[in-house]
Amino acid sequence: MANHLTESASGFLRRALRFFLPVHCSSCHSLLTDDPIPHFCSDCWNTITLMPEARCSRCDRPFPSSIATTYSPHHVCRPCAEHPPSYTKAWTLYPYISLLQQAICLFKYQGKASLATPLAALMIARLPPLDSVDVIMPVPLHSERLRQREFNQSLLLADGIGHHLDIPVAYTNLIRPVPTPAQTTLSRKNRLNNLRRAFAVRHPEAIVRKRILLIDDVFTTGTTVNECAKTLRKAGSGDVFVITLGRTMDLTMIPDRIMAQRVRSLELLGG
Repeated sequence: MANHLTESASGFLRRALRFFLPVHCSSCHSLLTDDPIPHFCSDCWNTITLMPEARCSRCDRPFPSSIATTYSPHHVCRPCAEHPPSYTKAWTLYPYISLLQQAICLFKYQGKASLATPLAALMIARLPPLDSVDVIMPVPLHSERLRQREFNQSLLLADGIGHHLDIPVAYTNLIRPVPTPAQTTLSRKNRLNNLRRAFAVRHPEAIVRKRILLIDDVFTTGTTVNECAKTLRKAGSGDVFVITLGRTMDLTMIPDRIMAQRVRSLELLGG
């Protein structure tokens, strides 16, 4: 009853505020009224799609066909078979396309920190069983980039998950002492070299045999989370698990209907 009253009051305040200060959806530009998500209408937010069902049991890479896991549920992709990652298991929850991509870019690069709560809620809605995790850690930012951005987006996501799971969030132990170039500006080969020895653990004794859940916003090649996991394992941690909100997708892996929606959205925006 109390929650219902709180939600009703929040909805009323939201409608009143938006009546005097109109806000439009960042995607379709429709007028926001009682939509609970900042910057997006409910119709657009609900278009965020799920990952394909058939995925690598280690890194969560989507397979081209569902047949890949029909008879072998624990099938791993070739890269994981040839070069097993340092983390025990990664979950990549949503394709980094269309609406989600736009939301993360607003959150991460345009300082829209109000999106932290709904984006964390998306992760919480798809969390796998994590009963054995001892501590949650966000992928750290170098101090220079943190000063520029003013917040670590991975920490804000980790904080929401930590509250939900009632698991402590440690955000000062795993650090990034080397100011490396942004991964998005580099080729795959250079990404691998860019992050070598880029991370460090300040207090190894605090994580000895601890099972760690690593949180990041987007999984691209997996180099960042793998280097974090490698650093944690060398410092004496137990298993390292990874959860990222989004995962970049090969265009051949995006269903036709999603691609059609994406093209249509670009047409509407004049892109």
